[in-house]
Amino acid sequence: MNTNHRRKHMKKLIVVAAALVALLGTSAGACDDDADVASENISKAADNFEVMRRIVFYNTINGSYILVIEGRCNIADDGNQLEVTCKLAANDLRKHFLGLTNVTYFVEQIEPTAASVDRYRVSFKPEAIIPDIQKQ
Repeated sequence: MNTNHRRKHMKKLIVVAAALVALLGTSAGACDDDADVASENISKAADNFEVMRRIVFYNTINGSYILVIEGRCNIADDGNQLEVTCKLAANDLRKHFLGLTNVTYFVEQIEPTAASVDRYRVSFKPEAIIPDIQKQ
């Protein structure tokens, strides 16, 4: 597939995806409160490493602080462990895994984030559709 054909194909995919997102966003957002929409948009910003956070881990047995992580971080909690992925620079990402046995944590947003209360935010990344195949 040549480059021009690939570009045309990607443009079509983007248009179709944008139309689907607009349709779903309109129907899904019709009954949400402003706070729900803002919360979803802030979460989406955090997923894209746009939110400065402070994550503090606390030992519930002995009452001591274990660790603090600050930065543009995303978190994923599966109940047994917390995955913290932080972006330090354009291509400098770090991922940390923390067990949650006898440990609790809290996350603080340390800088304000602009978030719409009227419209959902959608992040579309075409590079996520086309795999990055590396030769070895």
